[in-house]
Amino acid sequence: MKRAFIPAVVVAAGVLAFAVVSATAKEKPKTKGADGGSIHVIEHATSDAVTNGSAADAAGNILTFANDVFDSVDKTKVGSDQGYCVRIVVGKTWECNWTTFLADGQITVEGPFSDTGNTAVAITGGTGKFRNARGWMELNYHNPAGSEFDFVFHLIGGGS
Repeated sequence: MKRAFIPAVVVAAGVLAFAVVSATAKEKPKTKGADGGSIHVIEHATSDAVTNGSAADAAGNILTFANDVFDSVDKTKVGSDQGYCVRIVVGKTWECNWTTFLADGQITVEGPFSDTGNTAVAITGGTGKFRNARGWMELNYHNPAGSEFDFVFHLIGGGS
């Protein structure tokens, strides 16, 4: 009887320990997959200029800019941006890299800009509140003239 009693006590102790740990363990807080949310600003493209190459649209031309960005209702200036684009396909696409400066930090993006429609670019990093940011940014025409653009940053990560 002693031989059966010892294993039974060990098993019972294991079950009891498991029950206590399970009952007292706290569930990990649920997150949105480290989702940093989204930020919507509107760029006023007032300084865009082809700074090298031919005056005609040609592959290899460099477009530089440093523009103001406004809140999502286009009323209050909330920051600025600066960057450059290289003409890749004449009349169709540029490949761009720029930084948007906001009160809480900077967000850097890279990707295509289309002459004919909306695109998406990659968020490649940031500073301040956005120091660990990744994700993508919607680059949408805000007006038909192409002088204002919606930047909708879909952030994964962040700084906190």
